[in-house]
Amino acid sequence: MPLNDIKVKSAKQRDKAYKLTDEKGLYLLVTRKGGKCWRFNYRFAGKQKTLAIGTYPLISLKEARKQRDVARLQIADNVDPAQHKQMKKNKLKAANKNSFKAVALEWHERQAPTWKAATVRKRLWILEHKLFPQIGSLPIADITPPHILRVLRRIESKGEIETAKRSRQVAGQVFRYAVACGLADSDPTRDLRDQLLTKKTKHHAALITPREVGKLLVDIDNYQGTAVVCALLKISPLVFQRPGEVRQMEWRDLDLKAKLWEIPGDKIKMEEPHIVPLSKQAVVILKDIKQLTGRHSYVFPAQGKRNRPASDAAVTNALRKMGYTGEQMTAHGFRAMGRTMLDEVLEYPPHLIEQQISHKVRDPLGRAYNRTKHLEQRKEMMQRWADYLDQLRAEALGSNVVAGKF
Repeated sequence: MPLNDIKVKSAKQRDKAYKLTDEKGLYLLVTRKGGKCWRFNYRFAGKQKTLAIGTYPLISLKEARKQRDVARLQIADNVDPAQHKQMKKNKLKAANKNSFKAVALEWHERQAPTWKAATVRKRLWILEHKLFPQIGSLPIADITPPHILRVLRRIESKGEIETAKRSRQVAGQVFRYAVACGLADSDPTRDLRDQLLTKKTKHHAALITPREVGKLLVDIDNYQGTAVVCALLKISPLVFQRPGEVRQMEWRDLDLKAKLWEIPGDKIKMEEPHIVPLSKQAVVILKDIKQLTGRHSYVFPAQGKRNRPASDAAVTNALRKMGYTGEQMTAHGFRAMGRTMLDEVLEYPPHLIEQQISHKVRDPLGRAYNRTKHLEQRKEMMQRWADYLDQLRAEALGSNVVAGKF
């Protein structure tokens, strides 16, 4: 007699497992511990076999009968239901093993030892927050360009133009790794390069005329702030490195006797060590502030937190208090100031200036200059730059600014 929902629900455990028979080979197996499992007995290729359908109540009587009927149709088509189910299970297992997330994490783990710590964190963040939520569970071989484009467009819609670009780059590296391992046929990000929005370049505001720079230097000298911020302001135009690199300057990176500042690769955007020659004027500023902060790691520590560098807003806030707007001057503007005036006023060769601001520069044969290349020329250039700034300051104090070629 066929089962009904009441019989199935009210079936109790016994000392031994037992069966409640339905019809057409379907039955409910009740285990000694009270578990209820649907089974389907059938014959295939002359052999008696059993297909495990699932457990009750997750699989109802109605659903169990439906799956039994599907199995009967498979048998009629000469397909073994149990073997077919195992094949699907194996395929799903393989898909999970070769999902985008699994392959990406494997790629990240293998490459991490070759990257800087900051790079390791950035790429893992992009994977976990931008890519995995959308395509992490998909088999990597089944991901198409439209899949990736939808992910990138979603990122763009939040105004994260640069993040979308970097997400495409990271995804592309994962796919190329998958291709090399035989897990994918191609890199679907390859054809998406021209489909992303381009972030408009925003140039940092800077003062670049002799008269403006002279007045700024006088304003800096007259600024009434903490000793650390005043020193940070004074040295910024003399070294014109990235604001983050200047405020994170450490005493261990300085050789005041040799007048050199060596920035470690993990503190610099290009991720390569960089040598900055120091002028006599810069060394005087550093020696003065050393009397106050020399016992700490950072040359310009945060107020009240000596184990941390000054805030990234320290210079900007000081400029605003001096009356300079964001359209006139920024902390990053010292960099543009040095680069522009060394080129247009003091007429130094562009490759020396580019090396000084830690941009990658190549020689006539296309090879990147190493960090000590042209160091002597750069020492002379930085001293001349400091002397020129002293001249502009003096002219501003005397209200006799002379603009010309030097």
